[in-house]
Amino acid sequence: MKPQTMAEKILSKKGNKTVYALDLAVVEVDNVMIVDSIAESVIEILEQELHATPKYPERVSIVIDHVAPASSVNVAKSHQVSRQFAANTGVKLFDVGRGICHQVLIEERLAFPGAIVLGSDSHSTTYGAVAAFGTGMGATDIALAAASGKTWLKVPESVKVTLENKPSQDVSAKDIALEMIRILTADGATYMSIEIHAGDQFSRGERMTLANLCVEAGAKAGMVVPGGEILTMYDVPDWVYPDAGATYVKEITIDCAALTPRMSVPSYVDNVESVSSLRGKRVDQVFIGTCTNGRLEDLQIAAAILKGHKVASHTRLLVIPASSEVLEAAMQDGTLLTIIQAGGTLSTPGCGPCMGRHQGVLAPGEVCVSTSNRNFIGRMGDKDAEIYLASPAVAAATAIMGSIALPSDL
Repeated sequence: MKPQTMAEKILSKKGNKTVYALDLAVVEVDNVMIVDSIAESVIEILEQELHATPKYPERVSIVIDHVAPASSVNVAKSHQVSRQFAANTGVKLFDVGRGICHQVLIEERLAFPGAIVLGSDSHSTTYGAVAAFGTGMGATDIALAAASGKTWLKVPESVKVTLENKPSQDVSAKDIALEMIRILTADGATYMSIEIHAGDQFSRGERMTLANLCVEAGAKAGMVVPGGEILTMYDVPDWVYPDAGATYVKEITIDCAALTPRMSVPSYVDNVESVSSLRGKRVDQVFIGTCTNGRLEDLQIAAAILKGHKVASHTRLLVIPASSEVLEAAMQDGTLLTIIQAGGTLSTPGCGPCMGRHQGVLAPGEVCVSTSNRNFIGRMGDKDAEIYLASPAVAAATAIMGSIALPSDL
């Protein structure tokens, strides 16, 4: 048998058939994740077109996170449909305030090494942080997977990304991920699996940031080879690891020690520059949160920088924990108190203003520095607003200065 990549290994195991890149695979699905913004469509397809209910209700999760709490009567009605469907079928429901789908599924151990997790959200690549094959799909494919417990897909070719050396204290997983996207470009890994070789470096949360942003290079999946903290948190089966000599269509190496803080500038994620070259740009809003950087360690980093400072008078700082677990932990250790004392504003765990639907949309001409994952035109509000993507540390320093800044500028 030829050596296999992680993607080939997992799809072979779940399909009970050895497969390689570009083969077709029919595989068992470990979890089907449905977010509130598309749930009503998925339910309609299940009930009216497929005349079916979920085959394995325990493997289906509905997460109300994208517009939570409801921002309008229509959104409230949609949430009502999801709640009723969950009550009728027994699927798992994570309601308003539990948090962002990807954070929640990993906290709940519904994504795990070797699993296949399908999500109705493009950033389902996040599950690759724990060596799961996570990928986003549309309403019809999600409904079919829920009804049958299976899906089919073309086995993706793989891109190997090797992270060498330890980054400096100022450089985060977000900076490394943005550099990866800059090198690969926005479509450089289209329908491929990005396989990140990071050794024992990086926490689970940092690996979530790396895997999360793989889709911004067009990837079908993004997986971090298990190591470090993951080995203490999970029982990782040997068959998950890629084989020596596996075939990759592209290989890149990033020297983490040589990196400086990075920022994605409007209006493409792969439009990446060094933060130092952007210093002084006036900023109206700073947003710390999302499935990319809303974890406890992200909030702690921001709080450490904010401590003893105040947010600039012309800048508003919005902080939204990625989940109720993150919120509780940040309350207990004083992180949230520090943020509030500095002038930050807190909102319900969830996606917040990331998609521009509520909780902090941008007005024409406003500039936002965000720890989120997309800076497309109109993504967070008005089409004439500007979005810069950065790490929690840079975001916090920017909030204090009122313009793009590095923590060292303080």
